[in-house]
Amino acid sequence: MPCIEYVPHVFRGSSERQLQQANAIIAEYAAQGFTLTLRQLYYQFVARGFIENNLKSYKALGALVNDGRLAGRIDWNAIEDRTRNLMQMRTWDGPRDRLNSAAETYCEDVWADQPYYVECWIEKEALAGVFAGACDALRVPYFSCRGYVSQSEMWAAGRRFRDLGRTGHQILVLHFGDHDPSGIDMSRDIQERLKLFAERWVQVKRIALNRDQVDAYDPPSNPAKVTDSRCAGYIREHGKESWELDALDPPTLVALLQAEVNAVLNHRRWERSLQREERNRQAIREAAEAFGT
Repeated sequence: MPCIEYVPHVFRGSSERQLQQANAIIAEYAAQGFTLTLRQLYYQFVARGFIENNLKSYKALGALVNDGRLAGRIDWNAIEDRTRNLMQMRTWDGPRDRLNSAAETYCEDVWADQPYYVECWIEKEALAGVFAGACDALRVPYFSCRGYVSQSEMWAAGRRFRDLGRTGHQILVLHFGDHDPSGIDMSRDIQERLKLFAERWVQVKRIALNRDQVDAYDPPSNPAKVTDSRCAGYIREHGKESWELDALDPPTLVALLQAEVNAVLNHRRWERSLQREERNRQAIREAAEAFGT
């Protein structure tokens, strides 16, 4: 737990209390295997009634977290930025090391024998980390749309789904987006453009955030964006409040994904594919041992 002090700082009163609250929330989610972004931490503060839901509160919490990290009071690994990452080429210590690495990362297409092919599309790049572990465990490709999907990426997806359709798979795209004028419209846009580019029917299912989930989980709200051209229709149907996907806690989002995937999964075929994969992985391990140092 790298709590490293770089700049001494004394916290008093509400700052000390909020620092302890932040660390308690961080520890709660770390125990479940989740690392939070600053915005997710903020929504937990709002949902628990610790702070008001406004820009001033968000900036104040960001400043507190920054000071807490510099003062050695918050773990540097506890809050992550999922949009800025160093990219570099991986290296190995030799052929045997490379073979052992290949064994550990060896995966087969366990969806090849399934009736469905599933992808998870997420409106916000910052939330990709929440879904990454569950998607990897389920071998479901995931994609950060970053708002409306670019025409280039949508065309590439259409070609991909067109080719997969020829193998007999039913295509299912699980879409996760904000409950606001554009966030809801994005699901429609994905469906329409995929139909155009895939030249076949692709099922796009909006998993979250939906109105029944807003009513069930009561996440913190924001004013609907009046500058959005779709705002008038949205307000007529949902009122003047909107809700961000980030406002649902990570375990809830993961559970929604897992339920949808498990509903279309042929579990007997899945287990058979995993067993075959493990046999082949073991063969690579044995090859590494035979190779020597």
